[in-house]
Amino acid sequence: MNSVFLLEKRPALPMLSRGGLLLLSLLLTSCIGPEVPQPEGVTLKPTSFSALDGWGQDNQAEALGAFLKSCSAMAAKSATMGGQSFTWKEVCARAKQTAPTEESARAFFDSAFRPYDVQNAGSADGLFTGYYVPELRGDTQCAGLYKTPLYGHPTDKIDVNLGLFRGDLQGKSVTGKVEKGRLVPYDDRAAITRGSLSDRAPVLACVDDAADAFFLGVQGSGRVRLTDGSVLVLGYDSGNGLPYTPIGRVLADRGALQRPVTMGAIRDWLHAHPDEAESLMNTNPSYVFFRPMKKDAVLGSQSVPLTPERSLAVDPSFVPLGTPLWLETVDAEGKPFHRLMIAQDTGGAIKGSVRGDVFWGTGPRAEAQAGALQSQGHYTALLPIR
Repeated sequence: MNSVFLLEKRPALPMLSRGGLLLLSLLLTSCIGPEVPQPEGVTLKPTSFSALDGWGQDNQAEALGAFLKSCSAMAAKSATMGGQSFTWKEVCARAKQTAPTEESARAFFDSAFRPYDVQNAGSADGLFTGYYVPELRGDTQCAGLYKTPLYGHPTDKIDVNLGLFRGDLQGKSVTGKVEKGRLVPYDDRAAITRGSLSDRAPVLACVDDAADAFFLGVQGSGRVRLTDGSVLVLGYDSGNGLPYTPIGRVLADRGALQRPVTMGAIRDWLHAHPDEAESLMNTNPSYVFFRPMKKDAVLGSQSVPLTPERSLAVDPSFVPLGTPLWLETVDAEGKPFHRLMIAQDTGGAIKGSVRGDVFWGTGPRAEAQAGALQSQGHYTALLPIR
């Protein structure tokens, strides 16, 4: 995942979901109904498909394929929107019967959903960034050039679902370990980089660049090309439960980099200041653990494969996972990026009702787009018609 390092950026791929679902409203009386006020200053403003810039030119068949992947995870689930409960079952059943062509896919979305502009305190504008799948160089042993370990799930890490203890803590959790009979916070990045997990977590691989390892945690998943020519695919397992501090913001606050800060600028700074790099990265106490993946696919928070340039990470407190979103922003080159996305992932830095992280896939173009994308934009939620 990347992107904006001035802001709290996420371990981009899959994260534990937090918070409740976006309280949306399904209006049954007309295609465009009255405005629906939402908590925390959020408003869903009914609109029409004809008002979506570029709707008729987008290839919605690509979005249909992504939506069907979400259906495999949510077809039997219900969501609460605007005080009403519904399931995805009917709309997913219709999606499965839809031919994977541009015309058929557009007709499906036109007839099965109603569009609502998402606004926050009267403004529809929000920040959109990007993430991608990085490729690192590594070995199965920590030796020689390969000194930075990538850890799997620690044996002593405990994740506590606080909602099991108090109803008002639903969706909240803490992560820690037991010391002398007490649950205490888990090791921070500084302790882990000093080797505190040497006997408590498996080493999945060792890589030749500590900065690459850091950004792998930010992106949340990636590929490690090993010295024997094979490729180890790693996906997000869990985190140490500590808050994410964007090191780009730290550098900007120090005057070391000018805003806006990009991933490329941070990487260049780390390589140019090797004596200060570790201490800078340790200003972010958050740390990500990985798990080997059997398939070379990136899984989002719904545990379904993400689709490049069609999957969007959102704040699930406002946008239910699986929701189609018509996004209008510009890419890292300033070109219009207007297309139908599917909310399929979450992230620690993706906070707010109008906030998104575009998944770009893998390769040089994906890295360039994700690393530089910091664009204002807005999106329209497509809500199923019951």
